[in-house]
Formats: sequence, C-alpha cells, structure tokens
Amino acid sequence: MSAINDLYQELIRDHSRRPRNHRPLPEADHSAEGHNPLCGDHVTIHLKLADGIVREATFEGTGCAISTASASLMTEAIKGQTLEQAKALFRKFHNLVTGEARETSDSPNLGKLEVFSGVCQYPMRVKCATLAWHTMEVALENEAQPVTTE
Repeated sequence: MSAINDLYQELIRDHSRRPRNHRPLPEADHSAEGHNPLCGDHVTIHLKLADGIVREATFEGTGCAISTASASLMTEAIKGQTLEQAKALFRKFHNLVTGEARETSDSPNLGKLEVFSGVCQYPMRVKCATLAWHTMEVALENEAQPVTTE
C-alpha cells in the first residue's frame, strides 16, 4: 500500500474512532434522520443556519467506520458554507465515491474528503459513505421524511 493510501486509511480510522461534532445540537433549526439497513448505520444530522449559511453542523448515531468518518468529515466541511455550496460539495463528494468524479472550474475543493476516493471500488460501501450526506441534504430542505439507502 502506498504512503498516501496509508494516510487516507489513518484519517478514516481517526474520524471513526474520535468523530468530530458527534453530539446533539439543541439549538438546531434543521434536522433529519437517516438509516442504512444493509450496514445498520443510523444518523441524525443537526444544522443551525443563519443568513443562508451553515453556522453549526453536528450528528448523532452509530455506524460503521466509513459512515461515522464520513459524517464527521462532512460536518467539518459544511460549516461556514452557503446552502448552495454545501449542496455542491455533496454532489462532488457523491461523484467521487461513485466513481463519476468530474472536475469543473466551479467545483468546490474536496480537501480531506478525498480520503473516500477508494470507496468507488466497493459499491456496497458507497451507501455507508453517502448516508450522512443524503441526510444533510434532506435537513437543508427541512423535510420531515427519514432518509434510507434502500
């Protein structure tokens, strides 16, 4: 395994073992729940928006290493983003993990999220990596229905 793959694996392990922003957010004004029945992942995304900007993002729940790390890194990545930027980041992340990555001049930089580039080689793990993101998208729309990967 190359040094960069080792680094990527370590970042996923770190965020899985010590997830960032893994807590309730009582002052949240947007929330949504998600479930991946194949892996058993459960996530609730909490967002606090102000002036069209994600001011705070947290998550609760349990899941596999990829699901937990993805939720942790997602909450870090979307803080300070406008709604449009957060949605664009989701689209680019989704394209990365499904193997459909396309670079365009207006695409947001994925930064640390690129650690999930290898997920596209494991189709069953794509749902684990994207559960928190799909749930965040529903939370941004302030929809009440739960998200499921089925």
